[in-house]
Amino acid sequence: MSDVFEIQGTPVTEIAQRYGTPLFLYDGDALTGRMRDLREHLDPRLQVFFSLKSNPNLAICALLHAHGARAEVSSLTELRTARQAGVAGRDILFLGPGKSREELLACLDEEIAAIVCESLQELALIDELARERGTVAPVALRVNPSFSVKGSGLTMGGKPRQFGMDEAQLLADPGLVARHPAVRVMGVQVYMGTRILVEDTIVENTERIFDLAERLSAALDFELELVDVGGGLGVAYFDGERDLDLPKLAAGINPLVAAFAERHPGTRLVMELGRYLTALAGTYVTRIRYVKESLGERFAVADGGTHHHMAAVGIGSFVKRNFPMLLLNRLDEPATEVWNVTGPLCTPNDTLAKKAELPPVRPGDLLGVLRSGAYGPTASPVHFLSHGYPAEVLVLDGEAHLVREPDRPEDLLRHQRPIAPELLGRSS
Repeated sequence: MSDVFEIQGTPVTEIAQRYGTPLFLYDGDALTGRMRDLREHLDPRLQVFFSLKSNPNLAICALLHAHGARAEVSSLTELRTARQAGVAGRDILFLGPGKSREELLACLDEEIAAIVCESLQELALIDELARERGTVAPVALRVNPSFSVKGSGLTMGGKPRQFGMDEAQLLADPGLVARHPAVRVMGVQVYMGTRILVEDTIVENTERIFDLAERLSAALDFELELVDVGGGLGVAYFDGERDLDLPKLAAGINPLVAAFAERHPGTRLVMELGRYLTALAGTYVTRIRYVKESLGERFAVADGGTHHHMAAVGIGSFVKRNFPMLLLNRLDEPATEVWNVTGPLCTPNDTLAKKAELPPVRPGDLLGVLRSGAYGPTASPVHFLSHGYPAEVLVLDGEAHLVREPDRPEDLLRHQRPIAPELLGRSS
């Protein structure tokens, strides 16, 4: 066994030497393997839509799509990314509580599967724009259900939310569909939460969402062409957590899917997955620049930090917990010391790990934050101190491919516009 971290036989030391650090490194086999496992275990009538918000890299989307994933997008750029990755309009859903007119018009022009509508005002705007285009817009209603979920890192139901329309509000408005003749209300979407690590919770959510969809369809008198049961399948990051048992999950969900499909044979069934597809495939690779001690604690100062990987700070958590990490260039050495791993930013919050157990750390070492394929740079303040985006590298068939160039100073300055010197004035 090599004492250096490898992806498909390619040493990380070679990749870091070639592309520099910090960088996000993705394992193509892990991405395609995740899709393969889902296809093998889940009822094929439950279609997987990749949530680009988790990792909007064009190459990642294209690879997952090549292995069966559709796309769920939430911005005009994500829509264009999915289309450029080869995803057909009929295999795209557009979500988000604050869609612009430009985004809604693009959805109509691209003839996507459905616009997921999140408010009554948005529904009226979609109707207006569809009439202007001389078309009928396919719309799925995002519902904020009256029930909630336990065992989720972030809940979305059972309390006031900016997302969706309340279940009771919709059930009390039987004329909703008729008031919007340029809209074809054709489905229901419910997203109950994220980072769910309990199989029974996901199964219960799915059962209740199917029931809610049937009740809404009957109350508002529209045909169920699509039901989106959300997703939220979790990934274990921290001590005491365990990854989902996919066979166990499938054993609970598949009978529900089969029964619903028998009652509604023409209904398209959707599960949105982002983190679950990409997290395990990614490693954030950063190089140690300096080591030091302060008041008896060891600090390893790296060239990358929370400006690229805000999730590793534990945003949304009351207690800071470390993502799993390894010293990538010395895997064979035991973890005998305790280290704080920090980045290059001028803030004490730039801490990738607190009191992490690692081998003795030296300048030049490569540190890897594992399970980092989801919510990395795009969910981080990449422009803080004007550092910019890191490189992104995807390994396919043992070969490393640069799938995003790192930002250079000239890239960050390109979009700024100077003021003419004569307008600046002089200090007295």
